[in-house]
Amino acid sequence: MPSSWKRIIVGRPLATAAEKHERLGKITGLAVFSSDAVSSVAYGPEEVLVALVTAGTAALWWSVPVGVGISILVAIVAGSYWQTIHAYPSGGGSYIVASDNLGTLPGLVAGAALLTDYVLTVSVSVASGIAALTSAFPTLHPWHVGICVLSVAAIALANLRGLRESGRLFAVPTYWFIGSVLLLILTGLYRVIAGTVRPLPTEEISATHALGLFLIMRAFSGGCATLTGTEAVSNGIPAFRPPEARNAGVVMIWMAAILSSTSLGITYLARVYNVTPKEAETVASILARSIFGENLLYYNIQFATMLILLVAANTSFADFPRLSSIMARDGFMPRQLANRGDRLVFSNGVLILAGLSILLLLIFNGDVHALIPLYAIGVFLSFTLSQAGMVRHWLTLKDEHPKPHHIILNAVGAVTTGIVTVVIAVSKFMLGAWIVVVLIPIIVLGLLKIRRHYEEVAKELTLEGARRPRIGKNSVVVLVAGIHRGTVEALEYARSISPNVTALTVDLDPTQTAKLRLKWAEWEPDIPLVVLESPYRSIVRPLLGYIDRMERQGEGRYLTVVIPEFVPSRWWQHFLHNQTALLIKAALLFRPGKVSVSVPYHLGE
Repeated sequence: MPSSWKRIIVGRPLATAAEKHERLGKITGLAVFSSDAVSSVAYGPEEVLVALVTAGTAALWWSVPVGVGISILVAIVAGSYWQTIHAYPSGGGSYIVASDNLGTLPGLVAGAALLTDYVLTVSVSVASGIAALTSAFPTLHPWHVGICVLSVAAIALANLRGLRESGRLFAVPTYWFIGSVLLLILTGLYRVIAGTVRPLPTEEISATHALGLFLIMRAFSGGCATLTGTEAVSNGIPAFRPPEARNAGVVMIWMAAILSSTSLGITYLARVYNVTPKEAETVASILARSIFGENLLYYNIQFATMLILLVAANTSFADFPRLSSIMARDGFMPRQLANRGDRLVFSNGVLILAGLSILLLLIFNGDVHALIPLYAIGVFLSFTLSQAGMVRHWLTLKDEHPKPHHIILNAVGAVTTGIVTVVIAVSKFMLGAWIVVVLIPIIVLGLLKIRRHYEEVAKELTLEGARRPRIGKNSVVVLVAGIHRGTVEALEYARSISPNVTALTVDLDPTQTAKLRLKWAEWEPDIPLVVLESPYRSIVRPLLGYIDRMERQGEGRYLTVVIPEFVPSRWWQHFLHNQTALLIKAALLFRPGKVSVSVPYHLGE
């Protein structure tokens, strides 16, 4: 039954040979890998205004210069990653580039920063998307956390069905949003040129902070959330159709152009229309209401914003499992994350990402402004390490001399993103960025500990200098709760593997134990039955104690414990029977020299 439900929900398994048919073209690739970056125009410009408005209404003038600075930063980062894509056509994420060129530790820092940012991307995108929904329909606000959780679960399910299938599903919302935002910006610019702009009434807001360099830095760092997701394309090169690097490079250019133009357009129009950020409504909603009025076009852009922000989470679902699989193959993460599931996706990574994102949404109550301070620092740290790694890559090329503009572009990218990382860390430290600053080193230590564990396991399992073990004669113990057909089969199996067989039972009911002794003399007189007393009605403890004593007295290296189990014919019938055998097997697993063998007896056959 579980297998049947899995087929219905996730879909039929795909053969490994079908992987090449699951790859993405440029159109679908833009939807899968750029939705995170493109969707950030829904909250990036707003974060700039939220920071500036604390210095009073007049300080909002600075939003346009800050927006220009962010657009320039987009161009620098995108250009740097365009070079990375062509230098690492098999996948040039920060972890790979930093590890190859700067060493293991910088690579792990980049990997930990990206993993953290991917989790935050899902949480922020979903929370912001639902905020767009509740801005249009305020009555839904009390249930916004539950809606967020259901949204993450739905996105995870779509990704479990496969990359190409999720790409097709999410392509429509991406292009719907891009078209809607461009319509909003073009309509607003037309009204500016035509002189028909009707700015909102000026709201005099008293300043709580002085307007200075630090506040402008905070506004800039908030707006830098716009760049999150820029690296996704370089991480996902293997998911594109051949020629992979060329297609990924084209998507990177498209994404940067869309991101710069829409972000700057929203920022400029928000100033022209005198938009002031509000707690109960997003800036994008206020601007759309001002330009379109409260009509179908307004609700169109709200729904498109909600959907693109939900789709933006899909970028992380494409990249988090892929990065986890690479780090798992290198031994820094659990090996289960390196395995593809039935649908040729890294299913374990998808499930872990969904669980962590839901946990964040519950902890922060789905509040976008509470999550944003944790955001961006991780991705800019990975940007810096990646671009620094690329500078070293160009300088150490042996086969050809790098062109100067390659080095200059990546060097500018490294310096710029490094400065932004410091700005974000300083300006948002007390607002919550300290959590990420502390968390990344902890994750790195955890990754190193995982690698050390795998190395120790490999060292203990190596055949170098090993001799063939001397097992000796092994005793066999059969655990019985009563005598029935399943017990008889288990005893016969025990006889087949060893002449030295002992049966063990625990006396929990003297009457039942007496009946067992009588039947035992009739059915199994040749096998000794040992009855263990249990004054505290425990089954596992007296069994394990006696088994330990038997092992110390035996000659062999191992002691085999045979456990009879009967298997009901219906899945739900399992819940009607004790699962003592599972507890015993779990306890034996951690005791050296014990081998547990289950002998199933299938009912209803």
